[in-house]
Amino acid sequence: MSSEYLYRILKARVYDVAIETPLECAARLSERLGNRVMFKREDLQSVFSFKLRGAYNKLVQIPAAELARGVICSSAGNHAQGVALAARELDVRAVVVMPVSTPTIKLNAVESLGGEVILHGAAYDDAYEKALEIAEEQGLVFIHPFDDPEVIAGQGTIGMEIHRQHQGRIDAIFVPVGGGGLIAGIALYIKALIPETRIIGVEPNDSASMSAALEAGHPVTLDEVGMFADGVAVRRVGDETYRICSEHVDEIVLVDTDEICAAVKDIFEDTRTIVEPAGALAVAGLKRYVAEHGSSDQTFVTVNCGANMNFDRLRHIAERAALGEHREAILAVEIPERRGSFVAFCEAIGERNLTEFNYRFHDQDAARIFVGVELTRGREEQDEIVRQLEKDGYPVIDISDNELAKTHVRHMIGGQATDIDDERLYRFEFPERPGALLAFLKAIGNLWNISLFHYRNHGSDYGRVLVGVQVPDEQRAQFGQHLEDLGYPYRDESENAAYRMFLAK
Repeated sequence: MSSEYLYRILKARVYDVAIETPLECAARLSERLGNRVMFKREDLQSVFSFKLRGAYNKLVQIPAAELARGVICSSAGNHAQGVALAARELDVRAVVVMPVSTPTIKLNAVESLGGEVILHGAAYDDAYEKALEIAEEQGLVFIHPFDDPEVIAGQGTIGMEIHRQHQGRIDAIFVPVGGGGLIAGIALYIKALIPETRIIGVEPNDSASMSAALEAGHPVTLDEVGMFADGVAVRRVGDETYRICSEHVDEIVLVDTDEICAAVKDIFEDTRTIVEPAGALAVAGLKRYVAEHGSSDQTFVTVNCGANMNFDRLRHIAERAALGEHREAILAVEIPERRGSFVAFCEAIGERNLTEFNYRFHDQDAARIFVGVELTRGREEQDEIVRQLEKDGYPVIDISDNELAKTHVRHMIGGQATDIDDERLYRFEFPERPGALLAFLKAIGNLWNISLFHYRNHGSDYGRVLVGVQVPDEQRAQFGQHLEDLGYPYRDESENAAYRMFLAK
């Protein structure tokens, strides 16, 4: 089977629309990590993503009579652009079903390429089911974004280019993983020619569908996936991509949102380009791998797979990059409510810059502060600060990894509620469209009182809301069913340490 795929990759038709992207040395990141880091610049394709390779290779393999009926695909954005471009080049109709959470920049790009866009569902899998339904109704040819041999072969040409462009030893290639088509194609080619090179997949820890499949021994469907790295937000990997990855991929590395944001900044500093979150996954995984394994003097390649991102998202990414690089710690601290306590606390922090300081009177004895501290030595210094504060008698909670604190609470410090009973706290995500916030509020309904609400637009295409609702114990089951019926992804944060310290009664 590997030899058959190797043949498919070698004869894949991609260069009618794709370019051979450069393999560039990332000088600054290489120096910082003590390894030679090479960027495979798929963000430089005409649609700013590798996806046109597999899409075009698939379309040119379809018999002319079938192709004339038109094609359809489901996509979170980049595959859609590849299919639309390929269809335009071949002068055929292209229908694209995209989740409503698809970034506007990707939606507009598909339409500019002549694709007929249909928005459906909250995530890729919803769009996938709708696309299959339309394909059946209209007789269109469905173009799978990853689980198709010709698509896999088209993406495999990236592995062929890497092998040709770098003649020396490559210790590992880091590849973003969504449905698995990209890593499957690269792994098949690289393992056939240089099997000693490790193929390492990288997934967001809230969208780890390939990792879950490899652990289970078969593809599994995740209950939900995080939408920050929308390009890889796939609940279930392909059957064929799973089979290939189980045989040829050496390891999967999981990273969080802050690490992805830091990787976006790393790539910018070396290339002066801005990649999308999925496009920075490989660099984030490389950094985690080097930190965990203590690697040095090795050669690593990262596949920077895409750069389709709304400009407004940079605000959120810049805010979180410092945390991802461990250049900032966020702490919740209780200090005495008396004169001189602020000065004493700052003396305990030492000669360090404070990046944020939020205070609210708590009672006559204590004040609770939300403080950001600039770090120069990363996690080690962060732990030192916590130990020193505890030694000096300050109750302290390190909330640097607390998503609720970073997304909502830091913008809400205002004291605890004293007359609110039965409050439960929930964090929601919903597609960000005109009127979406109003639709969300109407969906929550008026059967229960909303006691807390925080919404902040992060320049992305999904909204994040924190809601406090008064729910008596005897109505807890009824309210839980109401949340399930709403269909919005949510998380119960009622026991979150940041909430209990700063906002709860």
